[in-house]
Amino acid sequence: MANTANIRRQTILGAAAGFTLACGRTSWAQTPADKPMRFILPMAPGSVGDTLARGLVRHLSLALKRPVLVENLPGAGGMTGTAQLVRSATDGTALALVSSSHVINPFIFKNMLYDPIKDVTPITVIGKSMMVLVVNPAVAAQTVAEFIQLLKASPGKFNYGSSGNGGVTHLPVEMFNREAGVSTHHIPYRGLAAQVTDTVGGTVEFGAMPVGVAAPHVRSGRLRALAVTGATRSALLPQVPTLRESGLGGYLYEPWLAIIGPAGLSAAQVQSIYSSVQSALQQADIRSLMEAQDVSPVVMSPADTAAYFQSELLAYGALAKHAGLRPE
Repeated sequence: MANTANIRRQTILGAAAGFTLACGRTSWAQTPADKPMRFILPMAPGSVGDTLARGLVRHLSLALKRPVLVENLPGAGGMTGTAQLVRSATDGTALALVSSSHVINPFIFKNMLYDPIKDVTPITVIGKSMMVLVVNPAVAAQTVAEFIQLLKASPGKFNYGSSGNGGVTHLPVEMFNREAGVSTHHIPYRGLAAQVTDTVGGTVEFGAMPVGVAAPHVRSGRLRALAVTGATRSALLPQVPTLRESGLGGYLYEPWLAIIGPAGLSAAQVQSIYSSVQSALQQADIRSLMEAQDVSPVVMSPADTAAYFQSELLAYGALAKHAGLRPE
């Protein structure tokens, strides 16, 4: 019986292979249904993106009717994992969840391993988050207006920490400096934990942090929240205004997460994956997970996602120039 089943399976796969040779390329329908999908996470385990991806996997597996295997491949701002994706086959069985770093990396790394626009197929942006601008309680400012006045009175004297050059906690402060017309000194750390520790301890006076990370320190009084960087207030810190509400009408900084495939996916492949992802995002458990991570769900078509990547690349390029970032 087992041999018969194997012969039948080989016959089916052989027929599919013959059809592939005749057509010149593999289509979505010809991919063996039992071939696992690689879901590459160019980020560390335990990160917001990692947590959400692991919640999505079960729903994607059911919707796409194939196993989905998660692979954490962090390093080089996400470039290590994404480089693996762009080299994957275009049979629709390799995806990656990338962050805003995807379009920031060209302004940080001199030797990019791929083109963030040409070498990927955008599927959809799944969510956006925000940062919160915080100060050490020793800083004599209760509001953004008071803080800007303080910074203008002492240009270049205040230090802010970040989790690293060009990272999600570096650029929002540079955007603040640009919009507020102030000058401050950047101290990059190797990771978010060190940044938080030194801001709480007073080694640096202020900084931007993920709302979920800063909220416990704000509630305990170890940090003072001045404003959030998003278009709306955060559910985790509803009493804290946005920077737009605080007088910086042109300010908006919302880090995002998006699903991409390698370049060359067919329209049918893209639509199938997009529909499956959007269906997963409607599930109650995923909504709860995103809310807990302070991530707002987004519905963005593949075409709009491609255009969004282009516009974000331009916006971050301008911000990187203002911050004086030079690829290394």
